Amino acid sequence: MPARTAEVDRRARAVRAIVLDVDGVLTDARLYYGPRGEALKAFSARDGFAIKLAQREGLVVALLSGRVAAPVRARCRDLAIPARLAIQGSGDKAADLRRLARRLGLGLTELAFVGDDLPDLPALVLAGLAACPADASAEVIARCHYVCSARGGRGPVREVITRVLEAQGRWQRCVEAAEAGTLRVVASDARRSKGGRDGRRT
Repeated sequence: MPARTAEVDRRARAVRAIVLDVDGVLTDARLYYGPRGEALKAFSARDGFAIKLAQREGLVVALLSGRVAAPVRARCRDLAIPARLAIQGSGDKAADLRRLARRLGLGLTELAFVGDDLPDLPALVLAGLAACPADASAEVIARCHYVCSARGGRGPVREVITRVLEAQGRWQRCVEAAEAGTLRVVASDARRSKGGRDGRRT
């Protein structure tokens, strides 16, 4: 069962990096193919903005996916997630979560992992904060500390990042900066190359 609010907050306060599955978390789990068989994916701009906000606040964001897809590499470039923190084609998510922790010099209790289906369970049971979208599999929901109200591809990453920043006492500061018109997130290289100025919509 999902943990109580106090337990979620305790775990969220320790988080220094947020690791995300892709299909079913950053997307709605549907797979789209173009006329030549190329994979296409739709991502939430709200999730993207939250990722940039997390980075602005000093949190690391990484990806851990069982599939390999070119759109994921493009999205990582847009969000300035380095290749070494974007693992695709994972056949052992527990081992790869440990690998990410070593690369970051963090303990597993300092990682949040957001997944949605059975292949994510090995990583979810290791992470200090395990979270999932509202439409995750029943087995995943039963083992997560935090179950989002948002469905996959519809803002669960925004929700998890908000919860972590709230627990760490940073969210209200971000809201106040937004109200004052002083909230800025770093634009990605891809956006700068297209003439973007402040990268606030990702």
